[in-house]
Amino acid sequence: MEKYNLHFFIIFVFLFTNVTTPNNTAFDSIENKLDEVMITATKTKRVLSSLPLNASIITSDQIQNTNANRLSEIINEELGLITVDDFGGVKGIQMQGLDSQYTLILIDNQPIVGRSAGTLDLDRISVGNIQQIEIVRGASSSLYGNEALAGVINIITKDPGYGFTGSISSSIKTHKTIDNNINLNFGNDKFKSSLFYNHFSSDGYDLDASDFLRTVNKFENSTTQLKLSYLINDKFEIKFNFRNFTQTIENIASSSLSGESYIDEENINLSLVHQIENINTRLDIYFSNYFADEYLNDENGNLHSESFFDQIIFKPELKSEFRTKKNNTIVVGLGNKKESLNRTYFDIKPSQNSIFTYFQYDFNPSEKINLIIGSRFDNTEEYNSQLSPKFSGIYKFNKDLSLKFSSGYGFKAPEFRQLYFNFTNSTQGYSVIGFNVVQDVINQLINEGQISNIIVSLDNFNDKLKAESSFSLNLGIDYQLNSKTDINLNVFNNSTQNLIDVQVIANKTNGQNIFSYYNINRVSTYGLELNSDYEINKDLSILLGYQLLYAYDLDAQKAFENGEVFARLTPQSDAFRLKKSDYFGLYNRSRHMGSFKINYKNPKKRLSSSLRIIYRSKYGLFDTNSNNYLDKYDQFVDGYFTANTTLIKKFDKIDITAGIENILNYKDVQNISSLSGRIYYFKLKYNLNQL
Repeated sequence: MEKYNLHFFIIFVFLFTNVTTPNNTAFDSIENKLDEVMITATKTKRVLSSLPLNASIITSDQIQNTNANRLSEIINEELGLITVDDFGGVKGIQMQGLDSQYTLILIDNQPIVGRSAGTLDLDRISVGNIQQIEIVRGASSSLYGNEALAGVINIITKDPGYGFTGSISSSIKTHKTIDNNINLNFGNDKFKSSLFYNHFSSDGYDLDASDFLRTVNKFENSTTQLKLSYLINDKFEIKFNFRNFTQTIENIASSSLSGESYIDEENINLSLVHQIENINTRLDIYFSNYFADEYLNDENGNLHSESFFDQIIFKPELKSEFRTKKNNTIVVGLGNKKESLNRTYFDIKPSQNSIFTYFQYDFNPSEKINLIIGSRFDNTEEYNSQLSPKFSGIYKFNKDLSLKFSSGYGFKAPEFRQLYFNFTNSTQGYSVIGFNVVQDVINQLINEGQISNIIVSLDNFNDKLKAESSFSLNLGIDYQLNSKTDINLNVFNNSTQNLIDVQVIANKTNGQNIFSYYNINRVSTYGLELNSDYEINKDLSILLGYQLLYAYDLDAQKAFENGEVFARLTPQSDAFRLKKSDYFGLYNRSRHMGSFKINYKNPKKRLSSSLRIIYRSKYGLFDTNSNNYLDKYDQFVDGYFTANTTLIKKFDKIDITAGIENILNYKDVQNISSLSGRIYYFKLKYNLNQL
């Protein structure tokens, strides 16, 4: 660490210990945390501490303490969740060692579409009107079906309340990053409404001046959300939720090619809620459309290339919740999901229709035991139908100690690109073909004389591409050591099969290869997560967290064990055989992660502060010794710390926030594009009083 950075850090720690955190912070007390209510885990309202699942909540107060603008920023500070950039710079999330494509992202209980190569960009989601973020770790397809193989993240936005209230805020960060929010709310006994608007823009930045490309291009986007509800009578309510996101990004590919990328996303949900005695029934009719278009022009303004992506989902779902006399809960649901995609490099406009039904029984055999059993059946057209069971339970030894476990099955259906893609690189000449169109495309290329050798028989493409699947197991202990200390330990294991990978299926006469998709890989991720909340006094709270993660491709592990893998210390040195212990695991996985968060408050002065330190141990991004595996002789990204701090001062109507992200000014230009160096920010928020 540079001397300047060390001095800077010492000064900031000194300032931190003499200021404060919010009066209503999520760390006010362990008791408040235990009273947090979650919906995502069971599709019913349950107190978080009573859930027999590996689940957590990020509250609006915690979001305020981080001064996050986008979802990726707040997720980065949650233990065990890592945002990773794909090759297009899109930020996805890694959960319990599983890639971002296996985590289902919801906003107000409905899925967000528009994934780039399987990754949903978390920077599309503003946090300006979020009530809480609910996280369920482990396979959750028993309730949510496709894409919930690793878990679920549900962003719950603020519901309308009574009276006329609102807020206006504006923040500015380094790189001319500006975030403006407007929140307005009006409600009475019958009608409630809220309007949220966010405008976010940045000049971007460049970490490498040796080329014409920028690390992050200049962009601007906006989010609009309207929520309405009308109470017809004491039994029947109608709700309407509309969300729109638009974004434009400067697109610079070289010194002579530039253009623009554009995104337009719409989500509409109409809900009918009926309540009679112990039966609650809800009908959701959900529509989502994600459209993206990008182009490049040459230096003369002529169109060089253009691509588009247009995805539509329509999903009606009927859910009923029954509460028995013994306060047990039965949940049943039925729905239909219709999806279509029109995009570049598809010869057809594929569509998919899936009918699903689910059942869940939440019951208490005794005062100390709570069990949940459930299952979901998805009947689909393009791949084999799926049955997704789950079983979880919690045993409370006493009011301070409980043991919980959860097991479940998750799956991810093949994406349209894996089924129908038909792409040929115009510069290098290789091709990537979707599983369902391999036979037609290869036969056409044979007739055109472009095929020199068939490596994989076309008969292998007669069957359907299977859905990727995973069985997850979580075992946890919650222990309240005393009135001030809460300890949570969770051990997890995910056994994943039928992962979809690419393989060479044929050679072209031009010397290039043809790739397609197939089921082969088996992956195992396992480890533990440890969290501890310590309330030193009513004003000072500390949270410590640690994750240990092992993530292996089992086929690769077997190859090492059989002595089939070799390495060289340098390109000129002799190759030597590697042992099983030399295999490090999957790419972009850190063996160790840690977090340290401290909040201190002064209610009298209405001042607040927080300091958050995150550690990530070394990880590998690429195979650097040409054996197609990540072993201990490859080059790794060094482990590193990041530290962020926030200071908040509250007045009657105005909140002032200031702080620094990446205090230590850590940068890795070659490997980590999301860390641009130290970032300063300032935010001003004006609160409208209730009328």
